[in-house]
Amino acid sequence: MVVPTVQGGYMSLTDWSAFSLDRQFVGLKNFASAFRGEALDAAVRTLFLAVVTVIGQNVLGLLLAVLLNGRILGRNVLRTIIFAPLVVSPLVVGYLFKYIFGPPDAGALNALLEALGFAQVDFLGDPTIALWVIVLVVVWQSTGATMVIYLAGLQSVPPELHEAASLDGANAWQRFWNVTRPLLAPAITINLMLGLIGGLKLFDQIFATTGGGPGGQTKTISTLIYERFAQLGLYGESAALAIVLALGVAVLSVVQFAMLRRQEKKTS
Repeated sequence: MVVPTVQGGYMSLTDWSAFSLDRQFVGLKNFASAFRGEALDAAVRTLFLAVVTVIGQNVLGLLLAVLLNGRILGRNVLRTIIFAPLVVSPLVVGYLFKYIFGPPDAGALNALLEALGFAQVDFLGDPTIALWVIVLVVVWQSTGATMVIYLAGLQSVPPELHEAASLDGANAWQRFWNVTRPLLAPAITINLMLGLIGGLKLFDQIFATTGGGPGGQTKTISTLIYERFAQLGLYGESAALAIVLALGVAVLSVVQFAMLRRQEKKTS
């Protein structure tokens, strides 16, 4: 781990590319380009996707966990079904949704719309819709993991606390907010941390579903690193972007963890 990291740090300070065998030291030039133009747009888009997917998978995961923590018929089967997408490769999931949301006269969803008499939609050809399709892909695949962690937290809540709160006249929402929520603080911290880190590093689902298109409007930092390294041969610039991404993930994770731990102490 150490040797490639040091090598990558050195490469980020050079103009190394597929077009020249010589590596000239350029200082922080590659890092400066990481904060403007296409890279800046990709960074903003990456942060947007991370925040939206974290919110989506945690809200749905918590709702499903509360539902499946109760005594409902077939809850173990439902838990398995909801968790199942997580064991599938993100790349496979991306191609699956690419087929579902394919272009008019080709995609499964468009075929259904046509059969029902509705106009077909170019889901992946519209930048705004394509971005939300990626959100749907990530939330659909990741919700099962957050649900399992919340289920573990819910099952550790002593039922005596709920019984005591019921005797005091608390309704279901009051019991959840004042009894369950504080005890779920560690599970919330874990899910938000894992969700943010995963969201900032999104690559597979985007690569398989949109490839960064249309017109580069769904590119993230990870897909931009791949493009500049594997397709354009700009090794120095891609190394600089990779370091910026790693530092960004580290800083945001530390800040988020500190805030969540402080919140945990307040609710404990």
